[in-house]
Amino acid sequence: MEKNTSSSSSSSAAHVLIMCFPGQGHVTPMLSLAKLLSFSGVFTTFVNTESIHHRLSISSDLTDRRRLRFRAVPDPLTGGANEELDFSSKFINLQESMRSCSTEAYKKLLLTEELAGEWPPVTCVIADGILDYAIEVAGEVGIPTLVFRASSPCSTWAYASLRSFIDQGIIPFPEKCDMDELVKGMEGMEGILRRRDLPGFIRMAKSPEDNYIKIINGMNSQLINGKAIIFNSFNALDHTILPIMSSYYPPIFTVGPLHLLTKFYNISNEKEQEQEQEPGKNSCSSSLRQEDRACKTWLDNQPDKSVVYVSFGTVAVMSLEQFTEFWHGLINSGHRFLWAMREDMVKGKEEMEVTKEMEEGTKERCCIVEWVAQEEVLAHRAVGCFLTHSGWNSTLEVMVSGVPMICFPYFSDQIVNSRFVSEVWRIGLDMKDTCDRNTVERMVREVMEGENALELRSSAARMADLARKECGGKWDFSC
Repeated sequence: MEKNTSSSSSSSAAHVLIMCFPGQGHVTPMLSLAKLLSFSGVFTTFVNTESIHHRLSISSDLTDRRRLRFRAVPDPLTGGANEELDFSSKFINLQESMRSCSTEAYKKLLLTEELAGEWPPVTCVIADGILDYAIEVAGEVGIPTLVFRASSPCSTWAYASLRSFIDQGIIPFPEKCDMDELVKGMEGMEGILRRRDLPGFIRMAKSPEDNYIKIINGMNSQLINGKAIIFNSFNALDHTILPIMSSYYPPIFTVGPLHLLTKFYNISNEKEQEQEQEPGKNSCSSSLRQEDRACKTWLDNQPDKSVVYVSFGTVAVMSLEQFTEFWHGLINSGHRFLWAMREDMVKGKEEMEVTKEMEEGTKERCCIVEWVAQEEVLAHRAVGCFLTHSGWNSTLEVMVSGVPMICFPYFSDQIVNSRFVSEVWRIGLDMKDTCDRNTVERMVREVMEGENALELRSSAARMADLARKECGGKWDFSC
């Protein structure tokens, strides 16, 4: 693509408006895509909700640039500075409220000169695939739309099989069923997914008329309505599923790993960014939480590949019992661990009784922080394993780092991702649906020191090499 060096280009110049769902897992890849488009010379407007816009502005420079602008639409259900959307309980309500409260503001951005100045009109929309109204409104005003899916291709394909699951009587799940029974009739996934590996919203459905089923049907229909589908993935990762999906859907583009591409372009455009960004602000961060970088000093003092990095993402919530089992399991493993532990992650944490064993084990081998710069942590020489919730962004980040995983998925696409990590890509273990201390200890030992540890590390290293090659070469981003 020829780089556009003048903001006074003709009205025929491309101008892409990116409409994003208000969640960290969606903001991270879509903001990376916005930056990449602007770096390549395309006028790009990144649209999110008012609260997300505010939270991003705390750590990042959101002032208008020559080819990248930030705008916001109302979001009545998301609020405080550190409040993260509870997907399991608020997702449906947020979909409905955004449609009713944000449609007019969004349409105005598409049609008026609010973006004005010397910018051309919007010529294309890249809409988050779970925002039905964003795709519909763009179609109504005659602007071509590309659908961006923030989840993995394998989970998207599993969701697309919803009708087959209903016809076969697989869902809703019978009251008593074998959760380890393999699911049949999934083209390209035969012999891979069990009942327990189906996407979270499918597992949550109680009847064919369930609201979750309606949402999935809406997301599936939008895949067909767009001019193309964009995934934050790479061909070598999904070489069996993507050709099958391509026979059913509009053109599919894999443009990832986006965080790796963004890092390369950030380096390439460093001087230009320094001239444009607001002093004291980071032009690269998409984090909605304050990152604690003090843990890097702790990591620097640990031996190579000796630390288990633990993070369950921005929305996962666990019970006090689950949390206690993880803690005991990590301590009993005998390995060091760095835990990014959100204040709101554990229900009833204030009631926990800390035993002498936990206190001493934590003191000797553990570092606990609120939030970290995850890409930097995963790239650190001291990290030998990632205990993760299997969110797609985290999965791609750890793939690029070459670190093996232990997966404890929370909901939605994470449940499919963890199965593929263990059974298809062979770069980690799946701890799905159980987290007793013995299992935690066993899996940590298996990845860090067991008979299969070397094989897992070798597989993870090969995956990292594939990811970097897909981005056009090998880049050294180690700390």
